[in-house]
Amino acid sequence: MAKYRLVLLRHGEGAWNKENRFCSWVDQKLSSNGIKEARNCGKHLKALGFEFDLVFTSVLSRSIQTAWLVLEEMGQEWVPIQSSWRLNERHYGALIGLNRAEMALNHGEEQVKIWRRSYDVTPPPITESHPYYEEIYNDRRYKCSDVSQDNLPKAESLKDVLDRLLPYWNEKIVPELRSGKMILISAHGNSTRALLKHVEGISDEDIINVTLPTGVPVLLELDENLHPLGPHQFLGDQEAIQAAIKKVEDQGKVKSAEK
Repeated sequence: MAKYRLVLLRHGEGAWNKENRFCSWVDQKLSSNGIKEARNCGKHLKALGFEFDLVFTSVLSRSIQTAWLVLEEMGQEWVPIQSSWRLNERHYGALIGLNRAEMALNHGEEQVKIWRRSYDVTPPPITESHPYYEEIYNDRRYKCSDVSQDNLPKAESLKDVLDRLLPYWNEKIVPELRSGKMILISAHGNSTRALLKHVEGISDEDIINVTLPTGVPVLLELDENLHPLGPHQFLGDQEAIQAAIKKVEDQGKVKSAEK
């Protein structure tokens, strides 16, 4: 029997998810479909009997908004929420704002897959001439983070995401888990993948094949040493979840009409 249970969640669909663009640290609200995904997630978790004691999010609106909607549907709006940039989506550097399918057409599907999914490949860094540079680095939310703005990343591999996430996991989240609290982490595709890699011991090579759809809760059951008792479980209609996974994987492919 599990000593600890933890639910991970990639936020509901955002506006740029819908447009198939690299969103990364650009702040986006949920799309109408993303709102529906978050509400459906909350309804499903409520039906399964989950009762959360604490929620962790990134400092990006789509992560926080998803947590709010999930808790509202569960009737658990009172549950405390803690937010940190360390749970942010991966920083995609110069790729931010670009369309994945167009990138696949220009650079090849394999290169886009490497940029999106590999463990230790970093995309080109963002520069001050980038159209979203000022929006990101002048944002007030990063002026009160635990690192100086000069030390915030300009591009990240998944390894970099794990490196900046692990201190927060070990110092903030793990003690709450060990105290017996039921925790929800409402984060992003890559910060969640990084955490799964760490907790489940997924290899550098295999992590490229781990895909997380938006708005689908992931259950981890852990022993007293925080080791998984089995592989992570997607909660919900499994056929619909597999279709959603394929949709995410296809984002980095050239559209049929363009091939």
